[in-house]
Amino acid sequence: MEYVYAALLLHKQKKEINEANIANVIKASGAEVNEAQVKALVAALADVNIEEAIKAAPVAVAAPAAAPAGGGASEAKKEAELPSAKTEEQAMEGLSALFG
Repeated sequence: MEYVYAALLLHKQKKEINEANIANVIKASGAEVNEAQVKALVAALADVNIEEAIKAAPVAVAAPAAAPAGGGASEAKKEAELPSAKTEEQAMEGLSALFG
């Protein structure tokens, strides 16, 4: 994963994504460089438009949006008090189905 992060960092800094630059970023992070992984990543990204890939990537929302004005706080509180759709027991049943 650190190799992908290195490529994203280089892209953000508008630096060329090549083997030497990725290896330098990995070394600077204190991790060991695996030359085969570096070569594979550079080859895989050769025909990728990183900017388009970032735009197309799904974005996870970490926090709910701000409550709307005019009583929105009470609605948010009601939603927070609702029980979850799955209980822990139901979730465990789903896991047991996966593992037999």
